[in-house]
Amino acid sequence: MKKFSIMAGIIASLSLTTLQAKTADVENEIALQMYTLRNVGTPAEQFAMAHRAGFKHVELVGDHGLDAKQLSSLLKEDHLTVTSSHVQLSALENNYPETVAFNKAVGNHTIIVPWIEAADRPDSTQGWIQYAQRLDAMGAKLRKDGLQLGYHNHNFEMKKYQDVTALEILLDHTKPENLKLEMDAAWVSRGGQDPVRFLQKYPGRIYAIHAKDNAAIGIRDDEMNFAPLGEGLLDWQAILPAAQASGVKWFIIEHDKPKDAWSIISTSHKNLRADLEKLPH
Repeated sequence: MKKFSIMAGIIASLSLTTLQAKTADVENEIALQMYTLRNVGTPAEQFAMAHRAGFKHVELVGDHGLDAKQLSSLLKEDHLTVTSSHVQLSALENNYPETVAFNKAVGNHTIIVPWIEAADRPDSTQGWIQYAQRLDAMGAKLRKDGLQLGYHNHNFEMKKYQDVTALEILLDHTKPENLKLEMDAAWVSRGGQDPVRFLQKYPGRIYAIHAKDNAAIGIRDDEMNFAPLGEGLLDWQAILPAAQASGVKWFIIEHDKPKDAWSIISTSHKNLRADLEKLPH
């Protein structure tokens, strides 16, 4: 009986160690887009909240109004590393040396183009091809300096031109090594497309997923109808395995207009971690 108790204790201990290791691994797939916390006090308070919510990694938005030394200090204080940063293409084209130097100084090596102003958006197949060529050229330039370029979608890239979405035009007219995709699954769905289809069509191309959910009309209307991951309309039980199979490295929690930022990020983090732990690793 004593031997059995000892053996049971060893098995329980090994199981706990395995679970803890798996949890630690999953945390290194999860990050927070700091845009979610933009209305939470000062930058210091924002990064502190990310740390309190259990995040180890964050995605930046530009420079957060800080110089590289100040931002690096906050990241170090809150034990956070940088997965990537949202930077407009115009900033890269007009202030390339400064932008590259800043990102390297804060430990970031992936720059994501997050948005195209309405007035600047292409409106034809050829227009999207030309924009893709700008991205490809910038991606090649950044690679020579040790950085990776990515692109973040909204719903307007789901518009079709000759039966091909603008997002596919971008990906098909750029080299995989010059441009990765940070796929916002909620915006893909809002544009009438299936996130799983993109994951299956472009294996190795999708660097990260912005992990947030859509709410039905009439629910969270004052939050742009976005919901915490796992509490909305998206089928994460299909998206997450497809993402894993496609080679997605990061699942980045985001919300465009949270009323209660703490509730949004803590709920999303808990739900995402639980879903990722169910996947084989």
